[in-house]
Amino acid sequence: MRKTIIISLFALASLLAQAQEKFIFTPQWTAQAQFAGYYVALEKGFYKDAGLDVDIVHPSVTQTAISRIRNNESQATTLQLAQAMEIIDDGIPLVNILQTSMNNAMVIVSRTGKNPLKQIGEKVGIWNAGFGQIAICMSLNDHLDYRWIPFANSVNLFISGAIDATLAMSYNEYYQLLQTGIELSDESVYRFRNHGYNIQEDGVYMTREYYDGHKEQARKFADASRKGWEWAVENPEETLEIVMEYVQKEHISTNRVLQKLMLDEILELLVDRESKRREYSLRPDMVEQASVLMYENGMIDRQITYDELVAE
Repeated sequence: MRKTIIISLFALASLLAQAQEKFIFTPQWTAQAQFAGYYVALEKGFYKDAGLDVDIVHPSVTQTAISRIRNNESQATTLQLAQAMEIIDDGIPLVNILQTSMNNAMVIVSRTGKNPLKQIGEKVGIWNAGFGQIAICMSLNDHLDYRWIPFANSVNLFISGAIDATLAMSYNEYYQLLQTGIELSDESVYRFRNHGYNIQEDGVYMTREYYDGHKEQARKFADASRKGWEWAVENPEETLEIVMEYVQKEHISTNRVLQKLMLDEILELLVDRESKRREYSLRPDMVEQASVLMYENGMIDRQITYDELVAE
């Protein structure tokens, strides 16, 4: 009897230690509605209910999300599919444990009266933190030969006239430009998802090494995160309040109108265009398309397969 009690106490202690194990999640960018579902999962206790002690730690100027993953300072991050492929090709095996984006949100914005497909050789803004792999492939495939001008996280280069066009996310910089009073026509906005480049973007990734030793933890995080996104769909107003709390806590320069527009667009991007459902998983056809595009345009040295990316 005494032996049984001791064994039970050890088992209980082990369970408590696991429940209290810290799980640090780092989105790939600063606080905004792009990551609403994760904020909801934390604030509504979905991670806690799953037995996870989650901290959300945003990247900084000196420490990117992927550097935190490389240094084992965070257990998971969000990445666009094309970004993840570059990192894998660079020698860091990654596993996708949850896919939120089912559609591509990238656009090229030109001034009214200009068509991005006719601006051959002109200066186009691109994020210096990455995110533009598919745009580079499109420029090469369509023989546009854009001159890429790196920017941080501002639309100022475009507003000032220093560049001829700029890459933007339909949920972020696109709305920032509209808020400045710039008029944009259908002709001046090229939406990648409408021109054969509808390749998935944001998903949750961790290193293959970490995943192999923590599969149950990964599953719990993915399930709780998915629950957070589903709650956000059903409760967009309260979700916006949660987002604004994170924005203010992180001292992010933004506004409520922009974050509401971002949230609305992000929630729409969750829905697969073909199935009309929120799938939360990578599509093999999009993985193959991204891999072929990037390989043929010299962005990766070998093709990355669907089986390499998905969790078992």
